[in-house]
Amino acid sequence: DIKSTLADKSRDMETLLIQQSRINTELQEGLMRSQMVPFSRMVPRLRRIVRQISGELNKKVNFQLDNIEGELDRSVLERMVAPLEHMLRNAVDHGIESAKEREKAGKAALGNVTLGLSREGGEVIITLSDDGGGINLETVKDKAIERGLMQASADLTDHEILQFILQAGFSTTTEITQISGRGVGMDVVHSEIKQLGGTMDIDSKLGQGTQFVVRLPFTVSVNRALMVRVGTDIYAIPLNSIEGIVRVSPFELEAYYQPDAPMFEYAGQPYLLRYMGALLHRGEKPNLEGQSAPLPVVLVRGAEHSVAIQVDHLMGSREIVVKPLGPQFSMVQGLSGATVLGDGSVVVILDLLAMIRADASHMYRDFIAGQEEPVDDDRNTVVMVVDDSVTVRKVTSRLLERQGMDVVLAKDGVDAVTQLQEMEIIPDIMLLDIEMPRMDGFEVASRVRHNSRLKEIPIIMITSRTGQKHRDRALSLGVNDYIGKPYQESVLLEAISTLTNTTAE
Repeated sequence: DIKSTLADKSRDMETLLIQQSRINTELQEGLMRSQMVPFSRMVPRLRRIVRQISGELNKKVNFQLDNIEGELDRSVLERMVAPLEHMLRNAVDHGIESAKEREKAGKAALGNVTLGLSREGGEVIITLSDDGGGINLETVKDKAIERGLMQASADLTDHEILQFILQAGFSTTTEITQISGRGVGMDVVHSEIKQLGGTMDIDSKLGQGTQFVVRLPFTVSVNRALMVRVGTDIYAIPLNSIEGIVRVSPFELEAYYQPDAPMFEYAGQPYLLRYMGALLHRGEKPNLEGQSAPLPVVLVRGAEHSVAIQVDHLMGSREIVVKPLGPQFSMVQGLSGATVLGDGSVVVILDLLAMIRADASHMYRDFIAGQEEPVDDDRNTVVMVVDDSVTVRKVTSRLLERQGMDVVLAKDGVDAVTQLQEMEIIPDIMLLDIEMPRMDGFEVASRVRHNSRLKEIPIIMITSRTGQKHRDRALSLGVNDYIGKPYQESVLLEAISTLTNTTAE
């Protein structure tokens, strides 16, 4: 019969789709394999640099290679040639001491520079170390304080202070040689590695040597990422940077966001809990009110800090094609690229470990969540005008600005709610229309009155709906005043001054 025939056809289609998916995967893997080249093809060039620099400086240097049989993406390898050359010059020139200095320090006259390659998850790790004089931490600290990168009283670890060497134009050397300067150009090296979606870490012990650890994605073309939503924006987080995902109740999260809250613990490991909106420096606070379902928290463990990052929604994991962001974004910390989704929208790929390092100096301060904004008595009255009519927005904003007020405009209810969540300074009063697309004025008023952060904002409804039914509904929602359109300017200004306790100029 027809039913069984349709069922057979449906099964056949499913089988064909599975076969097609398998062929696509094989093709993709084949293409990726064709892009891989052995790291060893770069070795003769690197050996020549060490030989040349050590000869010029009359230093004896042994260049050791450890497990360099691994493969890298062709484009990654080509772009890593210049950074590695620069790091080797630094190691031989300023890392390895002269034979006399080494003898005085009780070391063998022959210096050692070691380059190693290893694989960890979806990353390739390149380690370059030397047994030279190391980096003088005090010199780095003095230079960082002098350049305003850190406070003299800041309690940073030795490891964190060393990372200042990667800052643009940072140098601790007193003389610049033709060959290199430990620090000069390291910002360029770091920038190149960041553009490849990699990270760089420095470790050094004075008198014992220095180690640079470079982590690069196994391939820059395709990566698996977790898509998350914060507010109305979607971000991608590479799966290899995520340690785990847990769901935590809003009640617990609220407790962890308090200023004196303990560290968030999972499987015996302490994590500092942050909201991604705050970590992105968007000034956002997590919306925990009215939530009953547990919220997702992404666990990320860095070299120095372990952080649990709360997001609003998980959108699932997917395979993404990584696109470089270009030189304009290379110095923006926390971005490793972008990807284009099927609907054409562009999603930024976040480097959470870089974001954590950038945020390290603020890590153990009070969280912005739960803290009240400082009140500035000298500032102008801030008025939010919510109306879908461009004409009404323009006329009203001009009137208010003439009276010395600051105006924030929203084109509809959704826009107003989004802006209110992101604004650091809460408006002193809101002028609200009723009939708007996406979200009407009644719903906006209801949301404002049910949010502990926003509920005190006085609301004046300005609408062409002057019927008693609408007026009663508005007042029952907690609207302070109800004015019909077209309004008289003097009536509106008087209502604003009454509700904000200010006098119109």
